[in-house]
Amino acid sequence: MNTLAFTGNKVDKVLYTGKTYTTGGRDGASQSADGNLQVRLSTPGLGTGTNPEQLFAAGWSACFLGALGIAAAKKRIKLSPDTAIDAEVDLGTTGGGYFLQARLNVSLPGLDTETAKELVEEAHQTCPYSKATRGNINVQINLV
Repeated sequence: MNTLAFTGNKVDKVLYTGKTYTTGGRDGASQSADGNLQVRLSTPGLGTGTNPEQLFAAGWSACFLGALGIAAAKKRIKLSPDTAIDAEVDLGTTGGGYFLQARLNVSLPGLDTETAKELVEEAHQTCPYSKATRGNINVQINLV
């Protein structure tokens, strides 16, 4: 195997490795090594499968909700079971290249605006997806 390495932050301890096998690109299929994920893929707006942008939005919003839970627990705040995120990931072009941009629309019912902002800011610093995208794509986080 030939390896191309792109450096970033080094992980000291691996907690989990998600493994998938994908064929056919945007018009293919992907499945996880444990069989828990099996999806048909299609180009956005074409076909009946999901697409990488939807998968990224689902993963990021789930991770961000976890980070919100950690932030709330540190401050001894109980989050509503209705806490939710509507994530939007855009695929677009500029200068002939493909790029992503994203919006996380965060609903924190029962919390005042200041507390909600504090939790969102802390979650954005903690969430691995937020760290991975920071400085790489345009991200907007909205309290709704």
